[in-house]
Amino acid sequence: MNTFISIIIIFGLLVFIHELGHLIFAKRAGILCREFAIGFGPKLFSYKKDETVYTIRLLPLGGFVRMAGEDPEMIEIKPGYQIGLVFSATGKVKDIVINNKSKHPEAKVITVEKIDLEHKLMIEGYAEDEQLQTYFVDPKADFIYDEQRTQIAPYNRQFGSKTLTERAIAIFAGPAMNFALAVVILFAFSLLQGIPIDKPMVGEVIPEGAAIEAGLEEGDLVVAIDGKPLETWTDLTSVIQRNPNQELMFTVDRNGKVFQVPVTPHERIGPNEEMDGYIGVFPPTEFSVLGSLMFGFTQTYEFIVLIIQSLGMLITGQFTLDHLSGPVGIYNYTGQAAEMGILVLMQWAAILSINLGIINLLPLPALDGGRLMFIGLEAVRGKPMDPQKEGIVHFVGFALLMLLMLVVTWNDINKFFL
Repeated sequence: MNTFISIIIIFGLLVFIHELGHLIFAKRAGILCREFAIGFGPKLFSYKKDETVYTIRLLPLGGFVRMAGEDPEMIEIKPGYQIGLVFSATGKVKDIVINNKSKHPEAKVITVEKIDLEHKLMIEGYAEDEQLQTYFVDPKADFIYDEQRTQIAPYNRQFGSKTLTERAIAIFAGPAMNFALAVVILFAFSLLQGIPIDKPMVGEVIPEGAAIEAGLEEGDLVVAIDGKPLETWTDLTSVIQRNPNQELMFTVDRNGKVFQVPVTPHERIGPNEEMDGYIGVFPPTEFSVLGSLMFGFTQTYEFIVLIIQSLGMLITGQFTLDHLSGPVGIYNYTGQAAEMGILVLMQWAAILSINLGIINLLPLPALDGGRLMFIGLEAVRGKPMDPQKEGIVHFVGFALLMLLMLVVTWNDINKFFL
């Protein structure tokens, strides 16, 4: 249950922040954002504020911001259609009733002769026993279809009407917000945990480790091991890791009193699948607001580099698909992080946020990076790609991503349950 709650909170936060980045910068560019959604599938909750409907959907597998002009408009009116017009106090059309006109007795019913709701914002048509008239439409008028309101999208409110820079920023803002969230999480983590200090000093001592067995205490400065001086935390850990189950003579400075104590590192499997030693201590830390802020930025940068390097190893064949994890693996690892405490869970959330940002920036169709790639092609060509062709590419890309998701999910099931 704790794992499920942790997943919902973490993924909800990551997706919310990602989509919020898109929403904020799309609105700043003047793009009509019809919906801000967390999840996919049927709506569980919806709330409309100003022009945007905010929804929570059944399947918590992502989210989206539906911007006008990105997809074909769902309501199309052609000459010959009968529609109802409701007027504002200024005489402009504020509502366009598509069907169920009997429910809107205030609407003037006309037969459309000509309509332009993108540029001229006008409708020409005939009312019964009247000559052809021109009606001007409010830029924020609504369609009413099956008693559901949908705001019209003049061209200057559509995604495609904005400059290349404005569109690129609106797309890039999602991943950028994930990186910013990682900085904030790691900043908060550092405020709680402290900033690691690069000294050969004993930090927090864990129970049942070699350090506590030897009588070491938090704050002890290890000045030498077997007579060899130490200067950094890395010097200390490298000697310990090279000598599992080997007695080492620590020279310790405790509040100005220097003494020697034998320590025998315990054995464990290291990152290279080889046995190495550990004594059960954390690195020393200090507390500083400015230092914590710098820690947030530097750790985020280091995680970004590490993840990009891992992706490069996947491309070159040094990693295989077996090394990838999908939803099942992430669920399992989140459960393990939750069991280790809030600080470990915070670090894991920051890593997931960075992963989400980087994966979305990959130049693959259906991802933010793919959309940025098409904007880049438009800049080179001097004209946009055909919307239908771009839509097909995104559809195929999405299908391939779903196939990859199935493969990594099957790998996860084999690793954790079979």
